[in-house]
Amino acid sequence: LIKFPEGFEKGVLYQSLDRHDTKQYRELYSTPEAVKAVRDGQPIPSGTVLTLVQYAARKDDKGNVLKDAKGRFVKGDLLGYTVMEKRKGWGAAYPVEVRNGEWEYAVFTKDRKPNAKANIQGCFNCHKPHEQQHFVISLACLSGTSLGAAKRPSGPGTVAIAEFLFGPEKVVVKAGQTITWTNVDDSPHQVTVRGESTLRTPVVLKGQSTSLQFDHVGSYGYICGLHPNMKGTIEVTK
Repeated sequence: LIKFPEGFEKGVLYQSLDRHDTKQYRELYSTPEAVKAVRDGQPIPSGTVLTLVQYAARKDDKGNVLKDAKGRFVKGDLLGYTVMEKRKGWGAAYPVEVRNGEWEYAVFTKDRKPNAKANIQGCFNCHKPHEQQHFVISLACLSGTSLGAAKRPSGPGTVAIAEFLFGPEKVVVKAGQTITWTNVDDSPHQVTVRGESTLRTPVVLKGQSTSLQFDHVGSYGYICGLHPNMKGTIEVTK
């Protein structure tokens, strides 16, 4: 359904962000009509196209990510594009547990060709929890109401999910204790713990927390179920 949005860069660059889990620098562009609508308090109009441009973060000769004077990633090579487009009547064929309103998604290579290997289902899954904000994770930036970074919690048995990282990456608790994850990212996240049996938390949105209790001694690796490059480790002691 979606064709590559030629001329997207003439629209509005409304957000840039660093993805620490994938070592990418990203830019988000919108059609001007969508920006005007949401900033006037109106619904996102049919015909809106949001374009995500992905770049590799530049690295030094030792493989360390380079940062500018503000601590941001430095834009490197172009990797590809992800596009979400809204059209009246789109999405009607999807079951309710998948449908993202009237949005469809497409992924393109750096040469602006359709990427046949892309996980489009993952786009629907990641945006579905944001139904109350029109399925647009970056809506606060699009509307100009973003408040910036949220406060990161800290303390024993507490993990902050921020900048697509688990912090601390390794947490140690005693058997019977609980670990609580708090999401301070704009994006949703979900903790999936690997072991003899897989544990999955609900999807948590910005400002929400979720907890799991660990009763058995051992080492457990875990990932974000929505962003598998995010990884952490849990050590449970006697």
